[in-house]
Amino acid sequence: MSRKNLKNKKILITGGAGYIGSTVAHYMIDRGYSVTIIDNLITGDKKLVPKKAVLKICDISNKTKIKKIIQSDKFDYVMHFAGLIRVDESVKFPKKYIRNNFEKTKIFLNTCFENDLFKIIFSSTASVYGDSMNKKVSENHPINPKNPYAQSKLKVEKFIIDKSKSLPIKYIILRYFNVAGAEKKLRTGLKSNFSTHLIKIASEVALKKKKKLIINGDDYNTKDGTPIRDFIHVSDLAEIHYLSGKSLLNNQKSNIYNCGYGIGYSVKEVVEKFNKILKINLPVKVGPRRKSDSKYLISNPNKFKKKFLWRPKFDNLELIILSSLKWEKKLKKLKLSLNN
Repeated sequence: MSRKNLKNKKILITGGAGYIGSTVAHYMIDRGYSVTIIDNLITGDKKLVPKKAVLKICDISNKTKIKKIIQSDKFDYVMHFAGLIRVDESVKFPKKYIRNNFEKTKIFLNTCFENDLFKIIFSSTASVYGDSMNKKVSENHPINPKNPYAQSKLKVEKFIIDKSKSLPIKYIILRYFNVAGAEKKLRTGLKSNFSTHLIKIASEVALKKKKKLIINGDDYNTKDGTPIRDFIHVSDLAEIHYLSGKSLLNNQKSNIYNCGYGIGYSVKEVVEKFNKILKINLPVKVGPRRKSDSKYLISNPNKFKKKFLWRPKFDNLELIILSSLKWEKKLKKLKLSLNN
C-alpha cells in the first residue's frame, strides 16, 4: 500500500495521550495516517498528543460520546491502548482493574461493533503467560496470569476472540514484554509519578529525581538472584503496530503476536549497564519480592518476525537506556523551567 493511499486512512486510538499510545500516534502520523485520539486524561497527558491528531477527551465507557465519534468519521481500524497498567496497584485493587480494563473495554468495543468498526489492534501483555520457567514463550505457551492486571487483559483477549465467532471482526492482539525507552525526537515518552518500570526508575535515580533504586528481591532462582526480563524499545513497538495495521487493511487473518526481542536481562544486569553508561554506581537497595512477580519472562518473537519479515531497529539495551535518560533529562528541564 503506497504512502499516497495512506493519506486517506483514518485510525481511532484510545489512550493516545499515554506513553505507548502517543508514541504510536506520532509514528502513524509521520507515515501519512489521520489519527483521532480518545483519552480521559486520568493517566494521560495532553502534551504528549501529536499536534496533527484530533483529541477527544472522554471515557471509553461513555457510549453516547463514543458512538458520536465513530459515526462522525469512517475509521479504518481502532488501536485500543486505554487502561490501567500498574501490576502492584492491581494486586491491591483487583476490582478497579477488572472494571477499568475489562468492563469498560467491553462497553467500548461493543459500541465499535454496533457502529460497524470491526478491525481492532489490542494492546495486551506478556504477563498473561505468568512464569515461563526458564524458557522463551511463544504464543501457544500455557496461559497463567499471576495478577489482576494480567487477568483483565486476558479477559479482553477472550472477549474479542469470542465475539469474532459471530461478527466480521478482524483483530491483532499484541502481547507486550517490557516496553522501555523513548523515540529519537523526544516528542513523547514515559511520564508517571508512580512508575514501576525498572528503566524509568533507574533513569529517575540517575538524574537525582529519586534517592535510590529498590531491587524487589534478589533471591530468585536465576543467575544473579534477580528477575530476568525481555525489554523492547517503544519505537520498535510502534513499528509493530504499523505493520499490524497494514495487515488489517489488507484483510489478512486475525492473530496474536508476542512483542519482544527474545533477549533476557536480569535486574542487576540492567543496573550494571546504567553504572557503565553513567560511570557511577546508582544507589541501590534490595527490598522484598513483589507479590505476583515472575522470575523469568522472555519472548519468542519469531512468529511476528516471520509473518512480517520484521527486524528490530533498536534491540540494544544501551540504546534503550540512553534514550530513556535523554527523555528524563528533557522532563527535568521542563520542570525546572516551569518552576522558575
